[in-house]
Amino acid sequence: MPALYDRDISAWANEQAAFLRSGQFDKLDLVNLADEIEVVGKSEKRAFAGRLAMLIALLLKWKVQPERQCRSWISLIKL
Repeated sequence: MPALYDRDISAWANEQAAFLRSGQFDKLDLVNLADEIEVVGKSEKRAFAGRLAMLIALLLKWKVQPERQCRSWISLIKL
């Protein structure tokens, strides 16, 4: 039978969190836990880079196309 990680990643994550909270470190799936932490870090970095690129593009448009400024740009910039 496949490991919980391979069958239901959500249940696996909840199980790992419970082990961490209860101090049952010997029960942790360290290999997969380390992999998942790396994935989250890379995902956050990509998301940040995407939001930063969008903000820079909007600010450039704001500067060079003042006649096209609109409320939607303002709301996106404030996010």
